Amino acid sequence: MKTLSVLVLIPIIITTFAAFALATDSDNITNNTNIVCAVYFTGVGCPHCARADPVVLSELVNEYNDLVIIEYEIYQERDNAQLLYGYDSNYNSGLGIPLIIFSKDKHIIGDIPILQNAEKTINNLSWNPCPLLNGSSVPFSQMDIVSLPGKPKIWAKDRILIKTGEGGDNQLLKDLLGTETPCSLLNNKSYETTDAKPAPLSGSSVKFDNAIKLKGWTFQWNGNGLENNGTGGNWTNDVNETDRSNKEETKKDLTLPKIVSLAAVDAVNPCALAVLTLMLIAILTYNPKKKRNVLLAGLAFTISVFVMYLFYGLVIIRFFQLIQALAAIRLWLYKILGLLAVILGLLNLRDFFHYKPGRLGTEMPMMLRPKVKKIISRVTSPRGAFVVGLFVTVFLLPCTIGPYVIASGILSALELMKTIPWLLIYNSIFVLPMIAITLVVYAGIKKVEDVSGWKDKNIRYLHLVAGLIIICLGIAMVMGRV
Repeated sequence: MKTLSVLVLIPIIITTFAAFALATDSDNITNNTNIVCAVYFTGVGCPHCARADPVVLSELVNEYNDLVIIEYEIYQERDNAQLLYGYDSNYNSGLGIPLIIFSKDKHIIGDIPILQNAEKTINNLSWNPCPLLNGSSVPFSQMDIVSLPGKPKIWAKDRILIKTGEGGDNQLLKDLLGTETPCSLLNNKSYETTDAKPAPLSGSSVKFDNAIKLKGWTFQWNGNGLENNGTGGNWTNDVNETDRSNKEETKKDLTLPKIVSLAAVDAVNPCALAVLTLMLIAILTYNPKKKRNVLLAGLAFTISVFVMYLFYGLVIIRFFQLIQALAAIRLWLYKILGLLAVILGLLNLRDFFHYKPGRLGTEMPMMLRPKVKKIISRVTSPRGAFVVGLFVTVFLLPCTIGPYVIASGILSALELMKTIPWLLIYNSIFVLPMIAITLVVYAGIKKVEDVSGWKDKNIRYLHLVAGLIIICLGIAMVMGRV
């Protein structure tokens, strides 16, 4: 009888223990069969994404414990941009952003539709497998995170996985997204603690308390940190990770040579130099004995051009950002700008071999020159030079806008406020020859007529230098070398 009682109790004990184990592990996302998984395309700098990102990647992720979002940012990560075409081909999801894909018959495109319908869609799903690039889908618990293409970020609750390289421990990565105590999973694992960095959204960011580097990935989370803030170990491809990181930084740093090159092309433009010399001549003709007026007028004119071009740059960048909401345009924009640079360079080379004054795109059109000369001839003071400078920039645009449009298109991938330092660098280089000419004439080293004569004599070579610089840059952009 005793034996019978024991035999009866054994299944009960086993069942109770199993239930307890399941209950204690219910928060682990890898064991949760009710996970709703979705893919989200966005772009940092996209104004429509700025409205949808905080809702999808912050509010909804934190509200639903069983929601996993695989994010692909396409403006700053070129590897991700091509994936949008693959998803459109297999899911008919469209090429616009923001875009959230649940399945082949459930995807939402645009900020307003996402704000209105994303939460409703999640509430109507008891679970949802992860939509993969090839058109198939798999439950998150069975998905191979390591094999995901591009540079995804995976959001779940108050944590994020960021792909930084190749490889990784697939099971560990999924466990980290779900467990309440990440430190319990890292015993005898290779990792390195690092400073947590805000995860960028379009127009904002999400902050995290803790971060570690794993092979191929960075994991960030909020809440309790690790007991030991040292290094848990080293993975075998540390050197490769470092090299890859350095390459990414180098790629970002290449923005400076591009902007400087385009600004240099704009700076040697004969059009702007001609307008400045005309104005200095007008000042000297009105009062030849007051050379101080030359200095003040030249600087006032230069400052006014600087201010107006800064304004034009912000307007052009904002225009590019608005049209980039159509991701198909954004994907081709960089190559289009490179092609435009090549064409502009060829036009400058044409002016070197067969010069003709006033050709559109490289110099001020002849029909505008009498009007500009008439306006400038009325300048009698530094204050007048500043006012005229504000107005004359409109006439300068046809011959100086080309390089500026290309530079603005490159900078449009950044948030608008972050483009200001770059525009300051560009325009400082652009007005540098104006400042130099003003100082040379003021110091008496050269007369205004000498400067004007030098410009006319060497105008073909100015076009040659500008043409060669911008052609090289354009080819590199088209080929994806910069």
